[in-house]
Amino acid sequence: MFSRPKATHSQNAYVTSDLDRAMAIWRDDFGVSRFHVFENDAPGLISSPEYRMTIALANVGGVEIELIEPSPGQAPLHAEILPTDGSFAMRFHHAALRIDGDRSDFEAYMASLNPATHPVLWRGELGDVMRFAYTDERATLGHYLEHVWFDPAMYEQMAAAIPVYPAP
Repeated sequence: MFSRPKATHSQNAYVTSDLDRAMAIWRDDFGVSRFHVFENDAPGLISSPEYRMTIALANVGGVEIELIEPSPGQAPLHAEILPTDGSFAMRFHHAALRIDGDRSDFEAYMASLNPATHPVLWRGELGDVMRFAYTDERATLGHYLEHVWFDPAMYEQMAAAIPVYPAP
């Protein structure tokens, strides 16, 4: 019997039409006063060039909260549930599963997913330090899943930059 590498629920992600307003809601309503904010245009990111977005991360009670604002006309997978009239929205988009081990564990994990029931919609990588894939789980879960692997040193570097808060 195939043993799938361990995957840990590590993140809940929301897409928004206004990142500053979304962060203010998390600050005022949930006590998350600071996020690590960056653009996903890091050199070496291999994915569709139309996926540009600003990302804010905070670790709340051991689960990373990710807020994503797609750049105008970009990131169709993330922008599809946002209003097109310019009004504010923040919508749940995906949960992330972090794959432990090395890069081959991530590839074995992805190979173990049945594409008929877990279709991959988007895959990417950042050099040798990160791999990710989104599967469409809307029929069963109501949202997407992101499957992600980080090189341990890269994960430590990212984790050190992300503010940590106790559970609200």
